[in-house]
Amino acid sequence: MRSPVIYSSMVRISDLEKDGWMLRPQPREDWAGGHYVMAEVEGDPGVARLELPTGRMIELAEGDRVVGALGRRHATLEATGSWEAVGEDGRMELLTGGGLLGRCTSRSTLIPPLPQLVYRGHLVREGGPLAMSDFVPPPDPPEMELRIPTVMIIGTSMSAGKTAAARVLIRRLRVMGLRVLGAKVTGAGRYRDVLTMADSGAAPILDFVDAGLPSTVCPGEEYRRALAGLIPRMNQAPVDVAVVEVGASPLEPYNGTVAVECLDPAVRMTVLCATDPYAVLGLMQAYGRTPDLVTGIAANTRAGVELVQRLVDLPCVDMRRKEALAEVDRLLRAHLKLDEGAGGGAP
Repeated sequence: MRSPVIYSSMVRISDLEKDGWMLRPQPREDWAGGHYVMAEVEGDPGVARLELPTGRMIELAEGDRVVGALGRRHATLEATGSWEAVGEDGRMELLTGGGLLGRCTSRSTLIPPLPQLVYRGHLVREGGPLAMSDFVPPPDPPEMELRIPTVMIIGTSMSAGKTAAARVLIRRLRVMGLRVLGAKVTGAGRYRDVLTMADSGAAPILDFVDAGLPSTVCPGEEYRRALAGLIPRMNQAPVDVAVVEVGASPLEPYNGTVAVECLDPAVRMTVLCATDPYAVLGLMQAYGRTPDLVTGIAANTRAGVELVQRLVDLPCVDMRRKEALAEVDRLLRAHLKLDEGAGGGAP
């Protein structure tokens, strides 16, 4: 007896859960990034979990049939892999809990083995394979210029504290009575990061999955086309300010440099989340950009804060601490040119 189909959060932009489709294996040469495929969990996956279209997590079991999207991941601290690395045997891994599927090519020894899966076929309609981009309406017209005053969050690497920083920034802006858009424009597909933004008070929330990309490890022109479809949706939102996270680091192959260049005219404040004080200096020298505030793991202790300030002489705070919020508010008001009297109560 077959296990039921489990849809990953990659399908949240589609109607696949409601409407009919067929499962049909496709020749390996016809595969492409963003294609929706079904893969079966092979062997005991341990405590591996899959993110559902709602953002909730479900624990996987041997034999589960998972619908995800072919894509690429290039994580500095966890794993790398791609759909191109999948061989004729169809063996692949769950590269992210969000349903990004491909063959793992490198894995940190600090994380457990990724869940093993075997390709069972593409989801097709009218004879053709379905892709994420099929469910993204074309922009009318496409735009590359964001027109919302923006607080941009960048990092020295993944897991540097960017999502935690976004959560605090959104909450402080909401306390000031502002309507906030939350967006993540680069990274590897997970729904939880933008859901965290929504839980903090941002509305609407958007990410690159909404633009039809399973991850932003893709050719620059492909990413630019996707961003040109995402920015109009951001511009149409009835908000006062945007908090935009650029996932991973701008120096990694997630098209962060393209994102920063496109967003830059709208950016009023740049927040850098760093893994350590020396990474702050390294990114500034390599990327040629000076942030307005440093936070993240580098600011976890007084020693880290003092070293950042000695190395680069920039404001540095741990935004999770209550005593840091006055400085965060001061910087937000100064860079967004807000009335000094703003804030102090619920929006």
